[in-house]
Amino acid sequence: MMENLYNILGVSRSASQDEIKKAFRALAKELHPDFNKDNEKVLERFKLVNNAYKLLSDTTKRQQYDRGEIDGNGKPRRPGDPSPSHTADPHATAAKERARYRARFDKGDVKDEDLKSKDSNAFGFSTDGKEDLFAEFFGKKRKKQSSEEKSSFFRRPKRKGIDVTYEITIGFDESIRGSTRRITLNDGREIDVKIPLGIRDGQMIRLPGQGGPGVAGGISGDALVEVHVATHPLFRRDGNDIVMDCPISLDEAVLGGDIEIPTPHGRLTVRVPKGTSSGKRLRLRGKGVRKAGAEGDLYINLTVMLPDVRDKELEILIRGWTGGNGPTLREKAGLK
Repeated sequence: MMENLYNILGVSRSASQDEIKKAFRALAKELHPDFNKDNEKVLERFKLVNNAYKLLSDTTKRQQYDRGEIDGNGKPRRPGDPSPSHTADPHATAAKERARYRARFDKGDVKDEDLKSKDSNAFGFSTDGKEDLFAEFFGKKRKKQSSEEKSSFFRRPKRKGIDVTYEITIGFDESIRGSTRRITLNDGREIDVKIPLGIRDGQMIRLPGQGGPGVAGGISGDALVEVHVATHPLFRRDGNDIVMDCPISLDEAVLGGDIEIPTPHGRLTVRVPKGTSSGKRLRLRGKGVRKAGAEGDLYINLTVMLPDVRDKELEILIRGWTGGNGPTLREKAGLK
């Protein structure tokens, strides 16, 4: 007998939509396939809970169900059918009939007339007329079948197992250079995940066969690892390019010279041209993101910084300098 939908969710017939949703979430968390991969009874219960919520969360279908217009599967109910609380579960009935006929097939005691009897209606066949139903399902030509051939009719179809999603967070440098991370799967197994060069934030890594087990001999599902890349205090990514800001002192800006800077690929020496102004950008080819078929650049934005502490010597020097051209610069910039 099909269980009443309200009983499946553990709520009363007068329950509000919020109460129904709350009950469903609690049951779904408890019965979710990700945590009950090998428990067929729990998985079947999860399907019933999911079906009950699907119907009762729809206001129109819930009213039709309460009035007895549709059954627990959402199908129209015919006059004289049992009420929702006493409706027989067609899947359970069919399963019992399949088991009974399977046993008879395996014994080899099923005759053609048995298949034409009223019991064959358990499979949904029409027995009117003279057509041989056995031939319809097992071939037009009658022949003696082996137990394996007979039982194959009742086997569940093979299905791939469910995919299971995991999340990991890696550092910015790690995303540029690549690495290997070890994660623990839901079943307790540990597995190494290879982080490819240049992986982007939000990218998925698929691990074939590491998900839920297959059904009836089907292949296992996959593990999907979603990778999050942490922000970096110095570097930011623009496509396959890497951008960074670098302060330089007044003397380095005026006189130029070599400076040493950190990069995701290690420390490098960079030459600052003489007379460099704030906002000048240096480009280091091939020092950005490196991955198959693509190689980005590293861009360095230079900013001239004055000393944090007042420098009287510098002030005296600037007062005696006659090359100041602030008004001319602002005029060229349209700020006059």
